Amino acid sequence: MILPIVAYGDAVLKKKAIAIDKDYPKLNELIDNMYETMYGAYGVGLAAPQIGLAIRMFMVDTSPFAEDESFSEEEQEKLKNFKKTFINAQILEEVGEEWAFNEGCLSIPDVREDVFRRPTIKIEYQDENFETHVEEYDGLIARVIQHEYDHIEGVLFTDKLSSFKKRLLKGRLTNIAKGKIKIDYRMRFPLMSKKR
Repeated sequence: MILPIVAYGDAVLKKKAIAIDKDYPKLNELIDNMYETMYGAYGVGLAAPQIGLAIRMFMVDTSPFAEDESFSEEEQEKLKNFKKTFINAQILEEVGEEWAFNEGCLSIPDVREDVFRRPTIKIEYQDENFETHVEEYDGLIARVIQHEYDHIEGVLFTDKLSSFKKRLLKGRLTNIAKGKIKIDYRMRFPLMSKKR
């Protein structure tokens, strides 16, 4: 089932999400619905706060990036086969020289900006079966994970922009919160007037 994606301005996107355990109600169904929602919106990642749930869970599928010829064959291969669900994740370290990449977000449609992040991360998380893993990622996979991880920490990519950039985007962000935007997937807007 495709769920509505929560738009910029909703309080749930600014909350630090809480950990869950394997008894979380209808977890497998929720995971399936989140993947369906992400694919329905052509996303490469989706975090639970983006569907209105302040829980520490997100998923990533970087396969759409595998078509991009600016990546080496080896990178394309890695991106093509990377699909994972992260539950109760904690980034243990982020290392390396920060690099910029143009990021977007399903909760902030039609806004893309360069965001600086470190290239290599070490992350501890649980999978769908609550097995614990500690893994290292780099490059674009690390970046997508960092972006989704920020969501469970109550941080949006726009929070990482300069105050000048934020001022420039203010009107557009307000319009998104009010639902004054054309999108081709279901969304829930916090400031949309109820009058119809």
